[in-house]
Amino acid sequence: MEANMNKNMTIIGVQMDLGADRRGVDMGPSAIRYAGVVNRLESMGFSIKDIGNIPVDRPNQLVSTDHHKYLDQVVDANTKLAEAVNKEMQEGRFPLVLGGDHSIAMGTIAGVTRHVKNLGVIWFDAHGDLNTGETTPSGNIHGMPLAASLGLGHERLVNIGGFAPKLKPENIVIIGARDLDAPERALIKELGIKVYTMHEIDRLGMARVMDEAVAHVSKGTDGVHLSLDLDGLDPHDAPGVGTPVIGGISYREGHLAMEILAEADVLISAEFVEVNPILDRENLTAKVAVALMSSAFGDKLL
Repeated sequence: MEANMNKNMTIIGVQMDLGADRRGVDMGPSAIRYAGVVNRLESMGFSIKDIGNIPVDRPNQLVSTDHHKYLDQVVDANTKLAEAVNKEMQEGRFPLVLGGDHSIAMGTIAGVTRHVKNLGVIWFDAHGDLNTGETTPSGNIHGMPLAASLGLGHERLVNIGGFAPKLKPENIVIIGARDLDAPERALIKELGIKVYTMHEIDRLGMARVMDEAVAHVSKGTDGVHLSLDLDGLDPHDAPGVGTPVIGGISYREGHLAMEILAEADVLISAEFVEVNPILDRENLTAKVAVALMSSAFGDKLL
């Protein structure tokens, strides 16, 4: 274990599937807990407090506002999550958020950036999550959290936690991208966001990608947040996700990435999202999530 890693960790679940509008991902936190996350982290010397799940209000029918599905409910849950993350960080604890769909990143980042002025973010994902109400092909808010955290999009999403923007483009690295919408590609170029697509990972190798990514998000920042969408991995290794895209990061590459991140000792918060046990095989994806967490937080074979 790295000497500076915060051993006081709080687990916060968010049973959110409204951002994806596909049932099942709301069971992700339960699946990850069932896969033994608490025992695994406690065995590594962490003091774990599990505060349960953030309540999510579920309407009986689809509600769409300004090209955003379930806007009220997503804003409400993320506001509560931001408050919970803020409270745990005030107490000097490391927030580990379990999803749920990726829309919950807005709440996690809102809570963390109450404490960290310049937050670096490593965004493991097959997708860019940089859509807004003007560019979204679906209205699903789980495709918008990175844009909202940058201050782009619907004012209610942008202002979760009461302030905006939360992030600066130069402090973000996206890793594993292989399914970007045309407006997202344009925005990435316009803002100069650093992206390592699967093409770069294949050409450079994961070790070099992670070395460069860690250096990038550590420069001038006060800490790094890991936002890991399990669809960043190849569906062969993580089948239980709502939007699988073939040709992703392998299980071994994922572990190597997390181990390099642990060695850098820069993480102050993390979330693991988009585990959907309904679409999974024998809870495999939740088990992969727990294994990746242990590597990210310093577990080693020797």
